[in-house]
Amino acid sequence: MTANKDPAASSPRPWWHLYVPKMITVLRQGYDLPAFRADIVAALTVAIVAIPLSMALAIASGATPDKGLVTVVVAGLVISLLSGCRYQIGGPAGAFVVIVYGIIAAHGYDGLVIATLMAGVILVAAGFARLGDWIKYIPQPVITGFTSGIALIIFSSQIGDLFGLSPGKLPGSFIGEWGAFWRARASFTPAACAVSAGSLAAIVLARRFAPKVPALLVAVVGAAMAAGLLKLKIATIGTVFGGVPQTLPAPHWPHVTLAKMRELLPSAFTIAFLAGLESLLCAVVADGMSGRRHKSNCELVAQGVASFCSALFGGLPATGTVARTAANIRAGAKSPLAGVMHAAVVLLCMLVFAPLASYIPLSSLAAVLVIVSWDMSEREKFRMLLRGPKGDALVLLVTFGLTVFVNLPTAIESGVVMAAILFMHRMSQAVAMETGIEMIGRDIDDVAQPPLGGKDSMRALLPAGVEAFQINGPLFFGVAGRLLDALELARPAPKAFILRLKHVPMVDASGEIALEEFVRRCRRQGTKVILSGARPHLRALLKKMEFDKHAGGDILFADSFADALSALEEVPPRHDTP
Repeated sequence: MTANKDPAASSPRPWWHLYVPKMITVLRQGYDLPAFRADIVAALTVAIVAIPLSMALAIASGATPDKGLVTVVVAGLVISLLSGCRYQIGGPAGAFVVIVYGIIAAHGYDGLVIATLMAGVILVAAGFARLGDWIKYIPQPVITGFTSGIALIIFSSQIGDLFGLSPGKLPGSFIGEWGAFWRARASFTPAACAVSAGSLAAIVLARRFAPKVPALLVAVVGAAMAAGLLKLKIATIGTVFGGVPQTLPAPHWPHVTLAKMRELLPSAFTIAFLAGLESLLCAVVADGMSGRRHKSNCELVAQGVASFCSALFGGLPATGTVARTAANIRAGAKSPLAGVMHAAVVLLCMLVFAPLASYIPLSSLAAVLVIVSWDMSEREKFRMLLRGPKGDALVLLVTFGLTVFVNLPTAIESGVVMAAILFMHRMSQAVAMETGIEMIGRDIDDVAQPPLGGKDSMRALLPAGVEAFQINGPLFFGVAGRLLDALELARPAPKAFILRLKHVPMVDASGEIALEEFVRRCRRQGTKVILSGARPHLRALLKKMEFDKHAGGDILFADSFADALSALEEVPPRHDTP
């Protein structure tokens, strides 16, 4: 006897199920006191990491340190409430530093707010359009290239604070920055250099010998105490930014014009792309560490709402952060409430300890960002990709170089386009004719024709005056032209041509047009064409595209190669000459 299945269990889930946050899922499953205690411990651990890091990232982005704290509080809270990942910790990220710095330099902070608001809307729309799975199509050489490039730019931007230089307003270019640092070399401050060196040493030693110690916070607090006790004359948050406010700012809607939106739209798309990419990569890492599965489209919606809210409260763009999410999991978090409580702890520290932040030396925060850039550099992946196929290495280096020396949007666009062309080239090489004629990579030589057939045993079955080609792989625009080249190699013109499509999984518009032209040319030279083995979905697609009509009608389809041969019984048997 078989048990009756619940009809509701086998019925498809409604579309909105994709957007149910993990917070609701956890609460439905049950939440107890031990889980709450574990989440508190994880929240404290992550908050200790987030406080110095968020201020450092905000300063590197050309904003004030309080912008980073606001982002952690507002965006971190929203992401944890709405996220499609159980352990996601959101906030400002190093990936945004380059683009945010450029927007603020060109359009001011209000321009950044407008761009971030638009990016939030774009992310929400992308989530509801179910584009979350598309992130997987961004090639690894592109991701590693721009991430490593951003890491180098972050490191470069901290040289002034590391050595206590006074270069003035830095130019936006990588080369220009180093020129400004060199011209300001006379302003070198030994005390600032000593503080940054001490902070770096403290972080590295703590990570090596006491990994459970909050290295970043210890280094920053220790530097502030040392600078105060020794009365060092170095730049601090108080002397440069006037300190950190003790209150969370009220929501503010910027003055938005259509012209401004149009001007900032490319930047908004870049922010949205980075936020979506970083958060989903972070969610994948979290899945690997926890054994859970995230909801990619729900995650995009959460990131969009979070960035939108962060901008309204005077924050920065936000995304899921790998380091803080990993720290959250390692600290024993059980639910998204750990992320909510982490935002609450940062807010409490902001309200209570904000005056003390004025004593933090900028050189110690520069040391924090040097560690961030080192962690972001993806050194092992970079070396591995350089040892890989030459095309991937080229995409990596071009993306890296354009990120550093031009700008991030150009780097991403160029990298993706190059990777797509490389992929099409590889696919074209994979699509070959069983006669031995490659469909790409060989020009037609009217004098020396390559032999048809080679090891192909199907030629022995062909009647005289009949040729057959078999296509292996998709017939798409990258290889469509070579189908016509193959026809030119079959000389003299055969009486009949069998084109075997059994191993063609798909055909695009360019492939269909090439197929039409192939049939027309065959008809003009009196060659009969039989398409054999085409899959049902391929026949349906060709019918939908009116292939028979455009090719001139009277197209013969055969279910198999044997059926195609049967259709040619009227052709005399083949008599090969010795």
